[in-house]
Amino acid sequence: MFDINNVAFQLLDYPISYLELIGTIFGLVSVYWAARTNILTWPSGILNEIAFFALFYQVQLYSDMLLQVFFLVATIYGWLNWKKGTKQVEISSLSARAILIYLTLLFLGTFALGQLMSQIHMLLPSLFEVKAAFPYFDAFTTVASILATVFLAQKKIETWIIWIVVDVVCIGLYFIKGIPVVAAEYIVFLGLCSMGWYNWSKSMKHD
Repeated sequence: MFDINNVAFQLLDYPISYLELIGTIFGLVSVYWAARTNILTWPSGILNEIAFFALFYQVQLYSDMLLQVFFLVATIYGWLNWKKGTKQVEISSLSARAILIYLTLLFLGTFALGQLMSQIHMLLPSLFEVKAAFPYFDAFTTVASILATVFLAQKKIETWIIWIVVDVVCIGLYFIKGIPVVAAEYIVFLGLCSMGWYNWSKSMKHD
């Protein structure tokens, strides 16, 4: 099941693997619940992360693969942080200073991770036999997703702006890498993230 060549069913001329199917379904469920500020986003996210860890390794998107490990840790943190006892964490926004700091981290993190992943097949040839595909684009989506996940766990509304940018980049990246089902999932994510931004903005105005 954890091999991308294990096909669940055929959609037109494209064989959909169990990994893509499981990851896609639970990814959509997780983002849907996040957009509705429902704590069920976290347990459904765990299944998405396990499936996509295996998938991204097999299509040489190594930054995205490692990102799933972070997501798993962040999922546990977010699950605990969204509800502390009986007190619900409120939606809020970042300060201008915090935004500047995080943009700097995004730029530096993308460059550093892109450099590492462009050399990973030479540094660890026994683990990464094939050269990383699009290491800098992959690094950008990875670092941006890390920041967005931290903001989601803290209920910062800027999480949705970052996710929207990540979704746009991922749609093109995954189509090019030949995993169109995952790319199509990110098109849906784009709509769900837009809905999340709208819902959270409306909630903040009512507070």
